[in-house]
Amino acid sequence: MTEERLHIRLHVYDTDVSVTVPRDEEELYRNSAKLITDIVNSYSAVFKGKKSDKDILYMALIDIALRFEKESRRHDATPLHDILGMLTSEIDDALK
Repeated sequence: MTEERLHIRLHVYDTDVSVTVPRDEEELYRNSAKLITDIVNSYSAVFKGKKSDKDILYMALIDIALRFEKESRRHDATPLHDILGMLTSEIDDALK
């Protein structure tokens, strides 16, 4: 079964972008475009005329990447897997 795709136009800051997305992810794409626009607008309000547009876009990109990294660390399951492995090993040893 093929996934239904949808062609949409996103307004990202001062640019319209055409993309083809999975239908069930359309809202995520639209929310992402809005987030980018909001963050770039925030940086532009502070730095317009002081920094180049390119610098402002990079600052927004770093902001978004930092949010992603922080969120990724909050959901890192590696320590849980390590503890479960250790407990499983101890249980196996106890049952022998």
